[in-house]
Formats: sequence, C-alpha cells, structure tokens
Amino acid sequence: MQLTTQHFIALLPLLVITATIVVVMLAIAWKRNHAMTFGLSVVGLNLTLLSLLPVLKVTPIAVTSLLLIDNYACFYMALVLIAALACLTLIHAYLGGDSGKGYPGNREELYLLMLISALGGMVLVSAQHLAGLFIGLELLSVPTYGMIAYAFFNKRSLEAGIKYMVLSAAGSAFLLFGMALLFAESGSLSFAGIGASLAASGGQGLLVQVGIGMMLVGLCFKLSLVPFHLWTPDVYEGAPAPVAAFLATASKVAVIAVLVRLYQVSPAFAGGWLNDLLSLIAIASILFGNLLALLQSNLKRLLGYSSIAHLGYLVIALIASKGLAVEAIGVYAATYVLTSLGAFGVITLMSTPYSGRDADALYEYRGLFWRRPYLTAVLTVMMLSLAGIPLTSGFIGKFYVVAAGVQSEQWWLLGTLIVGSAIGVFYYLRVMVTLFLVEPNLRSHDAELQWAQRAGGVMLLLVAALAFLLGVYPQPLLELVQHAGLVALAP
Repeated sequence: MQLTTQHFIALLPLLVITATIVVVMLAIAWKRNHAMTFGLSVVGLNLTLLSLLPVLKVTPIAVTSLLLIDNYACFYMALVLIAALACLTLIHAYLGGDSGKGYPGNREELYLLMLISALGGMVLVSAQHLAGLFIGLELLSVPTYGMIAYAFFNKRSLEAGIKYMVLSAAGSAFLLFGMALLFAESGSLSFAGIGASLAASGGQGLLVQVGIGMMLVGLCFKLSLVPFHLWTPDVYEGAPAPVAAFLATASKVAVIAVLVRLYQVSPAFAGGWLNDLLSLIAIASILFGNLLALLQSNLKRLLGYSSIAHLGYLVIALIASKGLAVEAIGVYAATYVLTSLGAFGVITLMSTPYSGRDADALYEYRGLFWRRPYLTAVLTVMMLSLAGIPLTSGFIGKFYVVAAGVQSEQWWLLGTLIVGSAIGVFYYLRVMVTLFLVEPNLRSHDAELQWAQRAGGVMLLLVAALAFLLGVYPQPLLELVQHAGLVALAP
C-alpha cells in the first residue's frame, strides 16, 4: 500500500514516542544525568499525548494491514501514556536525587525501558492483525523483565524478574502456537479476515478450538486471570513499586484493549464454549482473587490479588460483548488505572528513602494518618475507589460493568461480582483502619518530609482529586468513552 500524509498523521504518536526513545538513548550515551533523562522522558510522553489530537481528525484509518488507528485505539493509547507518565514521575521520586542517596546503581536505563514498554502498549491497542498483536505484546513485555529486576540489591526483585521472564515466555509460546493453528485453518492473520473465513466455514473445527484456547491461555497469563495468576503476587512484591504500578495499569489495559477488539471483530472468538470458559475464568478470578487478598499482610501482594479480581470484573463486560459492554470496559479500565496508580504511588513515596526492600508491609502503615495526613487521604480514597464505594470513580466503573451484565442477563456472573465486592470491602477497610491506629513504641517507616513538593507527591494529590471528582461528576469520562467506539474495516 502507498503511505499518504494521513497515514503519517495517524502514526504520529508512535513516531513521537520512538523519537523520544532514540533521544533518551543518545542522551544517556552522551552524559549520565538523572534529572535530564527524566525531563526528556516526561517531555516526550507529553508531546506524544498531544500528538493524539491531530490523529482524531483522520481516524479511522488502517496503516498497513497490521495497525488500525481509530478513536478506540486513541483512547487506550492515551490511557497507556497517562499511566506511563505517572509511573515515570514515581520513578524519579523512588530513585532519589543525584546526591548519592537512594538507588545505588545506574538510574537512567529504567526510564528507557519504560518508554519502550509504553510504545509496545500503543502498538498493541492499535493491532488488527495477529502479527501486530504479537509484536506489540513482546515490545510491551520484554522491557518489563529488566524493570522488575532493576532493584538488583534486593534478591526478591531478581527472583521476580526471572519468574516473570520464564512464565511470560511460556505464555508467549502458547499464544504463538494458537496463532499458527488459527492461520492453518483460516488462511489469514487479520482479525476481520479470520472472522470472515471461520464464519464461512462454520468455525467449529478442532484446530480452531485448540488455537483459540491456546491464544486465550497466553492472553490470560498477561492479564493474570485464574488459573494463570500465580506469578502476580510474587512479581508485584519483588518489583520496584513504580514498576509494579506500570504492570498493574498500562500493561493490563493494553492487553484487555486488544482482547476486546479481537472478541468484537472476529465472531469466531465470541459465544459458545468460549463464553462458558471465560465465565468460569471470571468467576474463579473474582473469588480466588478476593479470598486470597483477605489473608495478606503485605500491601503489594494484597493489591496483586485484588487486581486478579478486578480483571475478573472486566471479563464480565467482555462476555456481555453487546450494548454497553465496550463502554463499560473503557470506563472500568480508566477508573482502575487511576486507583491503582494512586495506591502504588503511596507505596512508592513511602519507600523513597530506603535502599532495601520497599515499605509494603501493612504494619509499616499503622498510624500513618498521625504522621502524613495527606498521604493517608490519598490511600484512603484509593481503597474506597477499589472497593467501589459511591462518590468515587471505582463505583462508576463497577456500576457500568453491572449494567452491561444485566443487559446481557449474566446473572451468575453478577452474583459472583456482588459476593466478590462484599469480600473486597472487608480487606480494603482493614487497610484504611490500619492507617488510623496508634501503638506505643511502634517502629515506624515514614515518607520524606517534603514529599508533596516532589513531582510524585503532586501527581498523587491530582490522582486522588480526579478519583473523587469522576465519582461525583463522571460525565467527561463517559463522553470520552462513548466517542471511543470500535471500528471494523473490511477484511
């Protein structure tokens, strides 16, 4: 195909972030300067976000057979970029200043790895072809191996990096083999082409079912859905807090976005036995995630198990697939990103002054209100939002998922959601109560004195304010999601 000016405008966000990666790489090679690398990365991500505005004037447009840039892709690109921007800000606070206090190794490469991973997420949400999906997924995943093991002085971080690398490679192998089987049966790699080919032939062959099943295994691993969830709490606990925030937000959102596109554009992936299998996975994820989170005394592990349950809620809207489903997934993904960034952000700022493990044990947060009221306020709002309490953004997301489930009459799944949410309220309240407890002679961890003056502290206060405002007045977010509809071009 011949590329026109419109195609280059559509590719602008990908081109800008790629240019940022090259500039940051050259800057590191020229001179190691933590503040300069951070500045270049943040400026590059902001320019990438701004470059989405001209893209909206040319959408929808297919750029080669691999990528489809439409309003849906732009919405999820923006979510990935906002999550990456917030995580970069947290990294700057986490690694410490240039005075030698804080992280003992080279700091600059962590920014580079996160930028590359964000580029992978942007490719993934635009994919309309299995090759595009795989390239995006690997570009998203491979840099995270290094990011998870970046705290090399902590053996848990190294263990988490190796564990994630081995299991992720196994998940990718399943995904690739499933793609090969689908290609053997349909003769096409584009989502729409596979859908059309399998619809014409009935799409009930053994190869098709095994292929779709194996692809589902690979994608469920990336989303940490039961029974492919075992890596999640260990990796969240071992990874540096800002990296865990990136894994919980940008990484998950990009994969759910491409799964929704695949599910909606290719009818072979929707309905029948696959719906039953996804229903079982959703029920197991909601129940296991919430029940295992009840037993945790480590805040990162608690958020890890909680994320398994939240992805289970998202799968309910995916199964609904019609009516409000795509809108519900968009709203829930946006609110989940916001609240996860806030929760991991508090852990990051609490962990800033220490060169050992992160401050993630629940006892370290006892009585935090009496030492850091602003930090406590942020974490309290995040816990309320994750629990889906009214007047927080989490309630709006959960309400939309319930509405999509009611519309498609998924009563068993909705029953599980209600039970899971009730269990979730208990352990989120336990975290909130801990923040206000006081014990004499308590050995306390604390955030740095001027935490709010740092970019990370300011960003956290903005996230908390936004989580509250979207709970009270969600209209701007709802309008954004309504305009981010899926487009299916002819195969």
